[in-house]
Amino acid sequence: MRTHTLSVLVENRPGVLARISGLVARRGYNIESLAVGPTERPELSRITLQVGVENAQFLEQITKQLNKLVEVLKIVELEEASVRRELVLIKLKADPSTRSQIIEIVQLFRGKTVDVQNESLTIEATGSPDKLEALLEMLRPYGIRELVQSGLVALGRGSKSLTDRSKSDRIRTPVLNN
Repeated sequence: MRTHTLSVLVENRPGVLARISGLVARRGYNIESLAVGPTERPELSRITLQVGVENAQFLEQITKQLNKLVEVLKIVELEEASVRRELVLIKLKADPSTRSQIIEIVQLFRGKTVDVQNESLTIEATGSPDKLEALLEMLRPYGIRELVQSGLVALGRGSKSLTDRSKSDRIRTPVLNN
């Protein structure tokens, strides 16, 4: 099974995320990572979706189904060379004898310490999924108490933008009821 990263430009409306995730789930595909946020245009949101599919035909099916949704304006599969980042917060067991060792490892990965307690240490790190996995491997021997990791966010390299030449003329102004 191969993981594909889709960048989906959508109208910023209630329920869009539920429709997209429901559509993918109904087709029996697993969403491996999902991140949603606003774009440079307030009426648009970007969904970064990682899905595991067995072949390109299944990916094409997902893309065609997503394109049928009215709120979906554009879908792009991002290349492996795209800029990809995740955020991780890790709470570790850390007594005074191990604290400096943990901090040193975190600094090697350009992370930072965000909370220090008598018996624990919470760190924050951002980076590519591979970089964060390497950090976690280094920290596991110290005892991970708690971990939370964001979904992948990604942008294609170069000057092109997902919002360039989008179907943005389809964007409707919300109607306000008085």
